[in-house]
Amino acid sequence: EKYLTRVMTRLTTAGAIFLAVISVLPVILGALSGLPQSAQIGGTSLLIVIGVALDTMKQIESQLIKRHYKGFINK
Repeated sequence: EKYLTRVMTRLTTAGAIFLAVISVLPVILGALSGLPQSAQIGGTSLLIVIGVALDTMKQIESQLIKRHYKGFINK
């Protein structure tokens, strides 16, 4: 139980730090580049776009595998 708690704490901490960096990074880059506020992409939008892209890639890969699957019985 202690081991699982320790592992979950580490994973949660690492994930929280990663998400914080991802959400703050666009603001910092926007300030450094001098782009207007309307041209900047927010951290939440970036996470949504990446999530949708990864899910789409998984679905395409699944469809390709499904198309070439011959099954266990070859007739």
